[in-house]
Amino acid sequence: MKALTKTDFHFEGQKSVYHGKVRDVYNINDDLMIAAKFLDATTDICPNWKLATPDPMVTVGLKCEGFRVEMIIRSILTGSAWREYKNGCRELCGVKLPDGMKENERFPEPIITPTTKADEGHDMNISKEEIIAQGIVSAEDYAIMEDYTRKIFARGQMIAEKRGLILVDTKYEFGKRDGKVYLIDEIHTPDSSRYFYADGYEEKLAKGEPQRQLSKEFVRQWLIEHDFMNEPGQVMPEITDEYAESVSDRYIELYEHIVGEKFDKATEEGDIAQRIEKNVSEWLTSRNK
Repeated sequence: MKALTKTDFHFEGQKSVYHGKVRDVYNINDDLMIAAKFLDATTDICPNWKLATPDPMVTVGLKCEGFRVEMIIRSILTGSAWREYKNGCRELCGVKLPDGMKENERFPEPIITPTTKADEGHDMNISKEEIIAQGIVSAEDYAIMEDYTRKIFARGQMIAEKRGLILVDTKYEFGKRDGKVYLIDEIHTPDSSRYFYADGYEEKLAKGEPQRQLSKEFVRQWLIEHDFMNEPGQVMPEITDEYAESVSDRYIELYEHIVGEKFDKATEEGDIAQRIEKNVSEWLTSRNK
């Protein structure tokens, strides 16, 4: 297996590096480099951090001061929202929920259920009113984030519909730079979003059957089956080469369904890290000319 499991680059102008759960973030002259997708399709709605993609595994972007909330928007009652609803909850993050809803039923209109963005542990549900009252985000900036969230989600739903999918829910992160609100991080990928197949959705809903979905849920279920739920003291199960390959194949399938394009799998021989370092260094050199 030639999978890239960690990075340790040293680029010219590099100030720091953050190794996260999903990606590594390099601070180079106060620009950021991470993996991202789907940002180009929303540039007419709001500004985002993306500057360039010098390598298929790298996105270079503007460094922003991130807001300490995640904007989660839901079009369907499922997942954690359904679990709370089933237990009698009729208000989620300050949003009133109708009585009599079924699992996987559409909301009358998408609802925004923000969470705090925790450095450690789990993010916590919070209402718009609490966010503003606690000074986490100003009322003015929150209004901008809320407007962007609804418009970007509508665009994502439209793109998904063309692929025979339903964008069920997702999360967006925003930051600020020079007094301007930017969309940051990746959007509309299986790591941050849940998709249902449109074909058969109504029939399965009527019968109370589970929906066919595209998400990273299969990885979560594999971990649960191997007695791992990211609780204190639990040991991460061994991921074999065979299972890693199967996950890769599933993610390629997700990509092709969501993007609507054939995934161009790299076939060249050589070291992935060396390729990335070469491509990024060349981009930095050209940018500084």
